[in-house]
Parts: sequence; structure tokens; C-alpha cells
Amino acid sequence: MISRFLPLKVRRLLGVKVTTRPPAYQLLDQPGSLAPLLAALGRVDEVFLDTEADNMYHYKTRVCLFQLLVDDEIFLVDVLAPGLKVEPLLTLLAKKHLVMHGSDFDLRLLHDLCGFRPKSIFDTMLAAQLLGRERVGLAGLLEEHFGVAVDKSGQKANWSQRPITPKLLTYAALDVWHLPALRDILQRDLTKTGRLDWLEQQCRAQIESGSTGFAPATDIDWRIGRSERLRGAGLGVLHAIWHWREEQAQRLDTPPFKVCGNTLVLQIAEAAEQGDSEASILERVDLGKRHTRLFPSLADALRAGLARDPKTLPRRPGRDPNHVSLSQAEIELQDRIKADRDRVAQKLGIESTLIANRSQLAQIARAPRKIDDQLLPWQAALLRHEPSLKT
Repeated sequence: MISRFLPLKVRRLLGVKVTTRPPAYQLLDQPGSLAPLLAALGRVDEVFLDTEADNMYHYKTRVCLFQLLVDDEIFLVDVLAPGLKVEPLLTLLAKKHLVMHGSDFDLRLLHDLCGFRPKSIFDTMLAAQLLGRERVGLAGLLEEHFGVAVDKSGQKANWSQRPITPKLLTYAALDVWHLPALRDILQRDLTKTGRLDWLEQQCRAQIESGSTGFAPATDIDWRIGRSERLRGAGLGVLHAIWHWREEQAQRLDTPPFKVCGNTLVLQIAEAAEQGDSEASILERVDLGKRHTRLFPSLADALRAGLARDPKTLPRRPGRDPNHVSLSQAEIELQDRIKADRDRVAQKLGIESTLIANRSQLAQIARAPRKIDDQLLPWQAALLRHEPSLKT
């Protein structure tokens, strides 16, 4: 029997009918309904996993759905279902090798949910990036390899609404249905190019970063975008409008960007910085029909910001006393390292920042012999013997 996981082109050449029939799945949304899934997990070492969250619709992000492919069976777990306890599931998952796509957000979300940390992962997005694929999103990869046209409306769906529609459940099931075949293709190509070890290193680093969760709130989160250009009234207005937006978003239980986008927040602050009057600023504010009722409270926040002495605002942390700006020689070395990095990346056909980002380049230029402290082994090996770092 020819596997359904063979690439689309191969199946067509072999005369295999290509079908886009939705995969079968089990929806687990009742107390005690996890039993078949827990039993299936006991038979395998590897699980294909994805999650859906409601970050587009609520102030505080929640995990709404788990999608798991276990031993060729799809299980959809309604995390928000009353009385459904997912702790035993997550305890088992932490002992398995997980195959995921774009795992960074999921791992941080699961860490903040319950301190979850997987044993090991294979991230198909990281694999595609290391192979230099032009399209690294799951939809693009599925279309390229299996001719599957994913309905992208699911990417913007409200996964906290109940009941979940059959259309969305099918979308969710497809997210994991093709992961085994996709993993096999990418793993094969990584092996051919000698980059499989690179991925293993990247995945271990992903687990480490994911285990820190999302950054906690600080008293300088309001300093967004171009705020460093503001010195006077604009700073007070930015502080007031940003906190107004947070309060309204929390009250309405909606993401802050749906109250007022960063672009408008900064436009208001910059207008205040330029000395525009309160009336002039408000004339240009358009919150849209949905939030017209918020306009009076926005006006109050603007007045408070204009009256605020910017010297009383929370300040950025002072410069680390141990930090010293790069010398001219170090800046020149950084430029040479960057040129070497870009040339190596172009030869490999991958994004240059996969090898080293801007901050890492600066730290390497400051202390070339400590390159291993800044980069993963595969990254350091690519740069260590380049002309800029030869000693």
C-alpha cells in the first residue's frame, strides 16, 4: 500500500489519486474524555502537536485547543471545556519527542500555562529556514509538497467561541495531519545538506528560550516605537495614551491593538511633541465606529498627558556601568564580520540573521575569542575561520 505521506509529485507519478478529503478526528470536550488519548500516548515516543489560542480576541491570551496526531489518529482537545483536566495530558507530553511548526509561541504559551517543557522537538519551520526555503509558513509548505490549499481564515478565527464549528475543527486537524510527511521531507533534505545537527541545536535553543515564557510587564513597556525621539510633552502624552489603551483593553477584554494601534498612539504623542493644541490633535483621531464611545476618555487621557511633567515619568534603566561602546577598531571589525556572515549565508542560501543577528555581531566584535558564548556551535563554526576572525 502506497503511503498517503508520499510527496504530491511522487504520488501523481505513481498514479495515486490525490485527495484533499478532511482527515477524521476525535473531539475531546467532556470530563473524562481524555482516556483514549492518554492510552494512545502510552504506545508512542513521538507526537505531532499544535495549539490554537485566542490572542486576537482577548486581553489575556488563553490556550483554546490542542491538536495531536498520535499513532495516525488525530485528537482535538478543547482546553476550555468545563471540567476537562489537561494536566495529565501535559505531564505525558513532556516525556515525548514533539514535532511542531513554529513552536516558539506555543512553547511560551504552554510554559506560562503550567510550566510545560518538552523533552525534545523537531520544528518544521526552523527546518525550512535552515534549508533556505522561500516559504516557511505551514500553509506554504503544505501547498508546495502536498498540493493542499489551507483555508487561511482559520488563522484569524476566534478559537475561544463555543461550539467550535466543523470547518474550524477540520482546519485544526489539517495542521497536524501532514506534519509526519513534512518532517520526513525536511529531515531528508537536512541530512543531504549536512544541516540536521544544525536543526537539533536550534531546537534545543528553542526549548530553552520557550521555557522562559513571555516577558513580564514592566513600567517602561509604554516606550514603544519611536519614543526615543520624544523629549517634552510627547512623552507625557505617550505614557497617558498607552495606559489609557491598556485600561480600556482590559475592561473590554480585547487586545490593545483593537482599541488603538501603535501608529495612532505615536501620531498623537508626536503631535503633542510638536506643540499642537489639544483640539487640533483630537480632530485627527479616528477610533473607528466601534470605539467612538471611548473618545471622551481618550480626550481625558490626552489632557492628563499634556499636563504631566515628563521628568516624573518612569525612566529607562541606566546604562550598564560595565558596558562600553564599541571602539572604532571594534566597529570596523563588526563590519568585516557582517560582510563575512552575509557572504556565507548567501552561499548557503539562508537568511544571514540565522547565523548571527546584529546584537551578536557587536558582542563578537567586542570579544572575538568568546564567540562560543554568543552563538550555537554550528553558527560559530561557520564564522570562526572566516578572514575577519582569523588570528
